[in-house]
Amino acid sequence: MNPQQELSYLTEIRHDLHANPELGFEEERTSELVQRELKRVGIEFKAGLAKGTGILGYLPATENPKGAKTIALRADMDALPIFENTGLSYASKNPGKMHACGHDGHTTILLGTARTLQSTPRRLNNVLLIFQPAEEGGAGGNEMCKEGVLMGKVLGNPADRIFGLHGSNSLEVGQIGTNSGALMASADAFHLTITGRGGHAAMPHNGIDPIMVASHIILGLQTIASRNVSPLDSVVVTIGKVQAGSASNIIPDTAELIGTLRTLNDETREMAMRKIPEIATGIATAFGAKSAIVWEFGYPVTINEPEATKALRNVLKPIMGDGLIDENVLPVMGAEDFSFYGRQVSACFYWLGLNPKGQSSYPNLHAPEFDFNDEAIPIGITAMTALALG
Repeated sequence: MNPQQELSYLTEIRHDLHANPELGFEEERTSELVQRELKRVGIEFKAGLAKGTGILGYLPATENPKGAKTIALRADMDALPIFENTGLSYASKNPGKMHACGHDGHTTILLGTARTLQSTPRRLNNVLLIFQPAEEGGAGGNEMCKEGVLMGKVLGNPADRIFGLHGSNSLEVGQIGTNSGALMASADAFHLTITGRGGHAAMPHNGIDPIMVASHIILGLQTIASRNVSPLDSVVVTIGKVQAGSASNIIPDTAELIGTLRTLNDETREMAMRKIPEIATGIATAFGAKSAIVWEFGYPVTINEPEATKALRNVLKPIMGDGLIDENVLPVMGAEDFSFYGRQVSACFYWLGLNPKGQSSYPNLHAPEFDFNDEAIPIGITAMTALALG
């Protein structure tokens, strides 16, 4: 296998994926491409998972597959509803859809890893290759877990451990970063409806202004972070949408607040879920209004299990040297549905550097200008292959 020819081939795949982005649970073309590439190198797989587009590949150990450990590797395939603004020759052909989070790179890396592993003559571990749909809000990882991809219910043996990666614009190409414990936050959404009593804006004393009540609630919710959580813990309560009223001279009957809750441990998550309706109801009651909440439960905390993190360190340190950053990597308050896999088996998620060396910045994830850095592909393949074999 010529490394340079291999990289050129994989880069073409990545550009093809980038040019043809598909949203969550709609990744039909992407799934077909992955299946084609797995067939090309003779890897057994099961398609049609997770509402239709998920794929599980399986490579048995070359020696004693039944008694070998089983390592799972995961990539996500979906794009985002964003209009691309990169000007690339391989920019999105689907207006309003874009690979702005690098899942085209993640999928390419796992395909490259599959090709490398298939050509490796001695594999002491079984390997599960998870290509999942709908990471961006659709919880495709949870759908794959529910179908039993890690439990040996679909293909191969039950997984002993799983690894996943994500491109990072804060690390340089050639760097990999992770930590033990919480790496990414939980993410839940809530919808608060404040019901007052409408009337004429010039006669507020005759009504109960839900907009005024909502304003107090917005401020009150910030005390969860400042007064209910240790300064050494983390919680974010953000109201992202406020909707009320129809004219300047009308006090409406209702106001709506839509927000997100992010935490780094389950205890804080549960506490905040109690406090948000308590604060909203208490403030609303004080003003004679009513408050009702509807939750949209999202992703749990992405937690790197200590033994899985230790395994990553032991395998990658000899390869990466100083490029492996496994200390002082701070958690981020973004969320990942890789967290669902970690609820079933020992798991470790890590960052793969995208920022070119010597460059001070790189486009943000989820930005119209973002593009996965092809220079990171061979590094990701090297890491994933080593973790599968280690």
